[in-house]
Amino acid sequence: MRLSKITTRTGDDGTTGLADGSRLPKDDPRIAAIGSVDELNSQLGLLLSESLPEAVRKELLAIQHDLFDLGGVLAVPGAAFEEVKLAKLDDAINRFNADLPPLKEFILPGGTRAAAICHVARCIARRVEREFTPLARESLAPISGLRYLNRLSDLLFILCRVLNRAAGQTETLWHRS
Repeated sequence: MRLSKITTRTGDDGTTGLADGSRLPKDDPRIAAIGSVDELNSQLGLLLSESLPEAVRKELLAIQHDLFDLGGVLAVPGAAFEEVKLAKLDDAINRFNADLPPLKEFILPGGTRAAAICHVARCIARRVEREFTPLARESLAPISGLRYLNRLSDLLFILCRVLNRAAGQTETLWHRS
């Protein structure tokens, strides 16, 4: 596959192109969601620069590919997002959560550097989900993508706990001030 040159100057007028050749203003909700998916993917890239258990690393790499696909779906009006990706997330949630102690209290974001980075990714995933919701409601994005984002933030929360536990870091419990 040959990529086109990066500097096209076509966006100098405040628009950006979708994969079907149509153009949208750069502040269009679809373009904002594409940018947020990219931001989430980049945050996962930062997390992957940390020392991680191999199972977590493998899962995050698969998620990065899924997020790239999700950005592509947003860039191609009417494109579908494969439901099998959601099933894989559900499986990962069950696998990684199986060995964690049940939560009885809220925990504060943080712990190890890797877990803290994962918490930021979780927050970004929630924002992407909020941006994706009106697009799915208006049939501008597939509902399967919205479900994926909801499950992804759950998985990222679980992975924060897994990363802290793997490093021997106790979780900081929230208490009323």
